[in-house]
Amino acid sequence: MTADDSFGRLDDDDYPAYTMGRAADMLGTTQNFLRALGEARLITPLRSAGGHRRYSRYQLRIAARARELVDQGTPIEAACRIVILEDQLEEAQRINAEYALAAGSAKPVAAA
Repeated sequence: MTADDSFGRLDDDDYPAYTMGRAADMLGTTQNFLRALGEARLITPLRSAGGHRRYSRYQLRIAARARELVDQGTPIEAACRIVILEDQLEEAQRINAEYALAAGSAKPVAAA
Protein backbone atom coordinates (compact mmCIF):
# COMPACT_ATOMS: atom_id res chain seq x y z
CA MET A 1 0.00 0.00 0.00
CA THR A 2 1.36 3.37 -0.93
CA ALA A 3 1.10 6.55 1.12
CA ASP A 4 -1.54 7.83 -1.31
CA ASP A 5 -3.65 4.70 -0.68
CA SER A 6 -3.46 5.06 3.11
CA PHE A 7 -4.58 8.71 2.98
CA GLY A 8 -7.73 7.61 1.17
CA ARG A 9 -8.57 5.27 4.05
CA LEU A 10 -8.66 8.13 6.56
CA ASP A 11 -12.22 8.87 5.43
CA ASP A 12 -13.20 5.23 6.07
CA ASP A 13 -15.28 4.97 9.28
CA ASP A 14 -14.10 1.39 9.74
CA TYR A 15 -10.37 2.06 9.36
CA PRO A 16 -8.63 1.37 12.72
CA ALA A 17 -6.73 4.64 12.92
CA TYR A 18 -6.68 5.28 16.67
CA THR A 19 -4.54 3.71 19.36
CA MET A 20 -6.11 2.83 22.68
CA GLY A 21 -4.48 5.80 24.39
CA ARG A 22 -5.64 8.23 21.72
CA ALA A 23 -9.15 6.74 21.71
CA ALA A 24 -9.40 7.06 25.51
CA ASP A 25 -8.22 10.69 25.31
CA MET A 26 -10.73 11.52 22.59
CA LEU A 27 -13.57 10.01 24.62
CA GLY A 28 -12.42 11.50 27.90
CA THR A 29 -12.33 8.09 29.51
CA THR A 30 -9.80 5.50 30.64
CA GLN A 31 -8.18 2.68 28.77
CA ASN A 32 -9.81 0.33 31.28
CA PHE A 33 -13.21 1.54 30.12
CA LEU A 34 -12.32 0.63 26.54
CA ARG A 35 -11.09 -2.77 27.70
CA ALA A 36 -14.38 -3.29 29.54
CA LEU A 37 -16.31 -2.52 26.34
CA GLY A 38 -14.22 -5.13 24.59
CA GLU A 39 -14.86 -7.67 27.33
CA ALA A 40 -18.60 -6.94 27.07
CA ARG A 41 -18.23 -7.52 23.29
CA LEU A 42 -19.63 -4.13 22.41
CA ILE A 43 -16.59 -3.30 20.29
CA THR A 44 -13.76 -5.52 19.13
CA PRO A 45 -10.72 -3.44 18.26
CA LEU A 46 -8.38 -4.61 15.58
CA ARG A 47 -4.83 -5.42 16.57
CA SER A 48 -1.70 -3.93 15.08
CA ALA A 49 1.19 -6.15 14.03
CA GLY A 50 2.61 -5.57 17.52
CA GLY A 51 -0.66 -6.64 19.18
CA HIS A 52 -1.84 -3.16 20.18
CA ARG A 53 -5.54 -2.32 20.04
CA ARG A 54 -6.63 0.01 17.24
CA TYR A 55 -10.06 1.65 17.06
CA SER A 56 -12.09 3.03 14.16
CA ARG A 57 -14.25 6.15 14.18
CA TYR A 58 -17.34 3.95 14.11
CA GLN A 59 -16.14 2.10 17.21
CA LEU A 60 -15.42 5.40 18.93
CA ARG A 61 -18.98 6.59 18.27
CA ILE A 62 -20.31 3.36 19.78
CA ALA A 63 -18.00 3.73 22.80
CA ALA A 64 -19.04 7.38 23.24
CA ARG A 65 -22.72 6.37 23.38
CA ALA A 66 -21.93 3.67 25.96
CA ARG A 67 -20.03 6.24 28.00
CA GLU A 68 -23.03 8.60 27.95
CA LEU A 69 -25.21 5.86 29.39
CA VAL A 70 -22.65 4.87 32.02
CA ASP A 71 -22.24 8.52 33.01
CA GLN A 72 -26.02 8.62 33.58
CA GLY A 73 -25.75 5.71 36.00
CA THR A 74 -26.47 2.75 33.74
CA PRO A 75 -24.36 -0.33 34.56
CA ILE A 76 -21.82 -1.03 31.83
CA GLU A 77 -23.35 -4.37 30.84
CA ALA A 78 -26.78 -2.77 30.43
CA ALA A 79 -25.28 0.20 28.56
CA CYS A 80 -23.60 -2.17 26.12
CA ARG A 81 -26.86 -4.04 25.53
CA ILE A 82 -28.75 -0.78 24.97
CA VAL A 83 -26.16 0.42 22.45
CA ILE A 84 -26.29 -2.91 20.60
CA LEU A 85 -30.08 -2.73 20.40
CA GLU A 86 -29.98 0.91 19.24
CA ASP A 87 -27.51 -0.04 16.52
CA GLN A 88 -29.67 -2.98 15.40
CA LEU A 89 -32.76 -0.76 15.31
CA GLU A 90 -30.96 1.86 13.22
CA GLU A 91 -29.82 -0.81 10.76
CA ALA A 92 -33.35 -2.29 10.51
CA GLN A 93 -34.81 1.17 9.88
CA ARG A 94 -32.22 1.80 7.14
CA ILE A 95 -33.09 -1.50 5.45
CA ASN A 96 -36.83 -0.78 5.71
CA ALA A 97 -36.32 2.64 4.13
CA GLU A 98 -34.40 1.03 1.25
CA TYR A 99 -37.21 -1.51 0.74
CA ALA A 100 -39.84 1.22 0.82
CA LEU A 101 -37.89 3.26 -1.71
CA ALA A 102 -37.48 0.23 -3.98
CA ALA A 103 -41.17 -0.63 -3.67
CA GLY A 104 -42.19 2.93 -4.46
CA SER A 105 -40.04 3.06 -7.59
CA ALA A 106 -41.19 -0.33 -8.87
CA LYS A 107 -43.67 -0.03 -11.70
CA PRO A 108 -46.84 -2.07 -11.36
CA VAL A 109 -47.21 -4.91 -13.81
CA ALA A 110 -50.16 -4.46 -16.17
CA ALA A 111 -52.91 -7.06 -15.79
CA ALA A 112 -53.38 -9.38 -18.72
